[in-house]
Amino acid sequence: MPATSFPLLAVDIGNTSTVLGLTDERLQLTHTWRVRTNRDMLPDDVALQLHGLFALAGVSVPRAAVLSSVAPPVGENYALALRRHFGVTAFDVRSENLPDVTVELDQPGAVGADRLCNLFGAERYLRKYEYAVVVDFGTSTNFDVIGRGRRFVGGILATGAQVSADALFARAAKLPRINLEAPQSAIGKNTVHALQSGLVYGYAEMVDGLLRRVRAELPAPAVAVATGGFARTVEGICREIDHYDETLTLRGLVELWASRSENSASAWE
Repeated sequence: MPATSFPLLAVDIGNTSTVLGLTDERLQLTHTWRVRTNRDMLPDDVALQLHGLFALAGVSVPRAAVLSSVAPPVGENYALALRRHFGVTAFDVRSENLPDVTVELDQPGAVGADRLCNLFGAERYLRKYEYAVVVDFGTSTNFDVIGRGRRFVGGILATGAQVSADALFARAAKLPRINLEAPQSAIGKNTVHALQSGLVYGYAEMVDGLLRRVRAELPAPAVAVATGGFARTVEGICREIDHYDETLTLRGLVELWASRSENSASAWE
């Protein structure tokens, strides 16, 4: 890959937060940032935000970019900001842009861009397995079932832990808002303790139960990898998760871009 492609900016836009990363020529993430996804920001606002992040870190502006978004207006504004203010045309991740990926869904075009990034990020875990299940803890909790050979087999969508907690607090006025962290024991001795037990241990049991069901339906063993903001909260609690990888989606975005640069130059046109 030409040196003129670096630094490479990877942008993963979620419903709640946006994760950005800069990579060097070795495709190693050198800087990462997490900012709130703001649907009210215009392209010039986005450009100011990006300039501020780069200036604070003392890094060069990007010379290439790859973009994954589940919030289309926000993704479009990032793409416009990069083109207008940095002279960079971002590669926009979509299933149609990935001819070597097989999406085994009833409507292949409906798969989220972040799910495709997870497919690439999980490839390193498939060396000893035929399948991987990525549990992505975000606004929703997504279970992405990935087969060797860049197959997106299917998945599960569940309500995110924080969304569940917010719904509970909104409908039960007397319940206090709490930090989502694991208590010392499952049996609560006060309201906060009991809420933490239900929201954290109960959620972990849901994840374990769904992973067992997924593994039972697959014809070969599967490795389970967790990523996303809530993953660290349930680390050591979920018994069915084999690995925790906080940069899996962002790294997958970079590896997806690299595979396009090497094998599908025409996809950039």
